Amino acid sequence: MESRIQNPPSRRTAADQQPRAHGFAELGPKGAAGVRSQDKGVRSQESGDWTKKSGAGSQRAPARTFEDLIVWQKAHAWVLAVYRFTDVFPAKEVYSLTSQFRRSAVSIPANIAEGFKKAGVADKKRFMNIAQGSLEESRYYLILARDLGYGDTTLLIQNLEEISRLLNAYAKAIETPGF
Repeated sequence: MESRIQNPPSRRTAADQQPRAHGFAELGPKGAAGVRSQDKGVRSQESGDWTKKSGAGSQRAPARTFEDLIVWQKAHAWVLAVYRFTDVFPAKEVYSLTSQFRRSAVSIPANIAEGFKKAGVADKKRFMNIAQGSLEESRYYLILARDLGYGDTTLLIQNLEEISRLLNAYAKAIETPGF
């Protein structure tokens, strides 16, 4: 099933008619947002070890940019979903919860991107650790939004869990010799 973020009718653009490269986010009922999975498989993000979920054999396709990283793609899509979700927050939250939530969400893929080009293992790990911290901060904002009755956070939480697992695996892979 193809899913992508859709702008409200008043803000719909021609780009909405085309599939998006990183269009994993989907706005569900009552502001719930989700991230669909790509059926590409799992790969050691920078070394390029790629294993298909189905099919025979493995391929090596090294990530050339941070945009090639599955963890970044999913985190980016999640940020887009967070923006859609927070659009319906009360106006009184614009300078508080909405702003803080968006900043912590944006920090996840931003730190993955920044860490991608760092040469040393310690630098790479530091940026992944910052991304992990922002992920946990975002997790709290989801709990708060849910408890304040601002919308259904179920899919956002599930997708954040997937990103957390990918980010943890990526951070561990960085420590692997030959990465």
